[in-house]
Amino acid sequence: MLVIGLTGGIGSGKSTVADIFQQLGAPVIDTDVIARQLVEPGQPAFQEIVSLFDSILMADGQIDRSKLREIIFNDPVKRIELEQILHPRIQDTVKQMLSTMSNDYVIIVIPLLTENVKWPFIDRVLVVDCDPQLQLERAMKRDATTAEQISKIMQTQASREQRLAIADDIIINEHDHKYLEKQVQDFDHKYHQFAQNIST
Repeated sequence: MLVIGLTGGIGSGKSTVADIFQQLGAPVIDTDVIARQLVEPGQPAFQEIVSLFDSILMADGQIDRSKLREIIFNDPVKRIELEQILHPRIQDTVKQMLSTMSNDYVIIVIPLLTENVKWPFIDRVLVVDCDPQLQLERAMKRDATTAEQISKIMQTQASREQRLAIADDIIINEHDHKYLEKQVQDFDHKYHQFAQNIST
C-alpha cells in the first residue's frame, strides 16, 4: 500500500483536496482530527498538556484550543514542548490505522510535514501549493480573523520554498474547483498505478 503525505500551508486547500480524494474512494487519515481526539479529557496527553500550560481549561473541563493555539504561536519553546507530547502519539495512532487497511493507497493529511517531524513510513509527499497572498485571503475568510493573526501563523510554518523542496508531487490550487478536481483525479489514477506496480 502506497502511503501519501498530503501537506500545505494554512489556507492552501489541503482539506478540500483530501475531500476530493475521499470522494474518489481513497481512505484519508487527518492528523488534525487525531490531535483533537488526543487532547480530550481522559486521554493520556490531556493531563500532560494541562500540566504544561497554565489556565487553558474551560469551565466544562475541556482544553480551550483557541487559547492554546495563541500560546504556542507566541512561544516557540512551548510549541516544541506540545509537539513532543502529541507527535509520537499521533504517529502511533496513524500506524495503527494503517495496519488495518489494504487499499492501493492512503492519504495522510499532515499540516506540519515540512517543519520538524520525521514520517519514515511515508512513500510520497504531495504538496498543495498556492500564492501566499491567496493563502492569507482564504484563511482570513475561513477563520473570520485578521491578516495579522494569519500572518503570524504563516511565519511559524515552513515557507513555500521549503514545502516545494520536499514535494514528490504538487497540486496547484489557484484556479477554480473543476481544475482542482482534475488534478486530484490525475493523481488518484497515478497512485493506483504506482501501487499496482509495487505489488507486481
